[in-house]
Order: sequence, then C-alpha cells, then structure tokens
Amino acid sequence: MMEEESLKQQVEYLQQQLHKQEKMASLGLLSAGIAHEVQNPLNFVINFSKMSVKLLEDLQDVLDGCSGQLGEDDAADLEDISADLKENLAKIEEHGERAISIIRGILLLSRGKAGEKLPTDIGQLVHEYVWLSYHAMRANDKTFNLTIREDIQENLPKFMVIPQDLSRAVLNVMNNACYTVRERAGVEGSAYHPTVEVKVSYAPGEEEVRIDISDNGMGMSPEVKERLFEVFFTTKPAGQGTGLGMSITRDIIVKNHGGRLLFESEPNVGSTFTFIIPVKPVK
Repeated sequence: MMEEESLKQQVEYLQQQLHKQEKMASLGLLSAGIAHEVQNPLNFVINFSKMSVKLLEDLQDVLDGCSGQLGEDDAADLEDISADLKENLAKIEEHGERAISIIRGILLLSRGKAGEKLPTDIGQLVHEYVWLSYHAMRANDKTFNLTIREDIQENLPKFMVIPQDLSRAVLNVMNNACYTVRERAGVEGSAYHPTVEVKVSYAPGEEEVRIDISDNGMGMSPEVKERLFEVFFTTKPAGQGTGLGMSITRDIIVKNHGGRLLFESEPNVGSTFTFIIPVKPVK
C-alpha cells in the first residue's frame, strides 16, 4: 500500500513538472517573439543616437566659427551643453547596444534546435545568465543583495556548444548559489557579505573551456554531497526546489558536451562548481 502511495505521488509530481515544462516552452516562444519585435526600435534608437552625435559635431564646427561673436559666458554655456549632450548620447548608444546583445542571445537560444551545437560566445553567455539569476532572485526578494565578482577571459573565440543547454546549466548552479548565500545571510545577518565569484578561462592548445562558479554560502554536508545528483533530491523547502536541477546540469555537461562536472564544498565556507568542456574554436 505504501509503495502504491509513493508511486502515485511520484506520478503526480512528474505531471506537475511536465506542466511546468510546457509553460516554460510557451514562455520561450513568447520571449523570442517579444525580443524580435523590440530589436527593430532599439536599432532605430542606436542609429539615431549615432546620427545625433554627428550633427552635434557639425553644430560644434559652426559654433567654433562664430566664437568671436559670442560672449565668454555664452560660449562656456554652449561648451557645457555640448559636452553633456555627447555624454548622454554615448550612454544611450552603450545601453542600447547592451539591450541588443541580450536580445541576440534570446533569439540565438530560441532558434537553436534541441541538442544543436552553435557558435557561441561562452563568456558572454555565462555573464548574461549569472546576472539573469541574480535579477530573478531580486525580483522575488527586494531585500536580497549580492556581490558578483567576474573574471571572464577577454577576447575568447566562439566555440561550438549547445547554448540552450549550457545556459540552463549556468542558471541552475547560479540559482543554487543565490539561494544558499541568501540562506546564510538570514542566519548571520549584516556581518556576512554574500559573494559569488565567476571565472571563465580557455588556454589555447588545451581545447577545454573552464567555468567556475563559487559562493560563500552554507556549503554542503557529506550526506548532501553524496546525494547531490540524485533525481528528486533537494534540500530546499517544498515548492522551492524540484530536485532535478543538478541531475540535469550533470547530464548537460557530461552527456551532452562530453565534459566534466566537478565540485568542492565545505559547511559554512561555501561551494565551487566547475564545468570543464572540450571545445574547438570556430574559425
């Protein structure tokens, strides 16, 4: 009787997870559509900001030609206004390009088929999904704060990976990191400073990319470390964890990418998860 009840509970749980997966698939299609529609007006914003910079330079040339006809105070005011306008336009272009970069990432993921490897900027992908996890936690808990230290190797070539999968693996680990530092902050209070360190590195010739995500959260006991990759095992309260995240993450790194997933953890010190993925630069 107990076995039947347990089996029934597992079936109900799997049905709930399937429902969530269907919902996420629908949200994925919706977000891709929104990203596509937003990209065009953003391009206009960026292009018009660049045109305005050129017009401002032309205006500056005209003003320079009339400098003798202006009083010192008027000339100084115009210089200040011109400098402010240039700075504002540079900020518009910078943040517009940032938004375009995020949208391109969303469209890249939405276009990829399940299991399809695509040329991917892994450093940018890790950066985007680390911060996405942080902002998602902030959206649900306005009191949550966190120091994120990034050491992402510059000028990385693009590598053939499955961006849909790798982004999910990064998100799973970062979500856990956010959860555990928040948990420790609740115990230790203001004396504790929640911190996550993220590193992405690649040494030419080794044909491996290494991604490290470290937190100074609660850490794991020997029992938790032993059961970490068990399906449905979770240390989170009911409704906050599925017990599938780390099992899925291991499959993504080990099975889907032929890589290695390593971790180290110590109670009240923190945890480090490392993805080592065999890659070849895209030429």
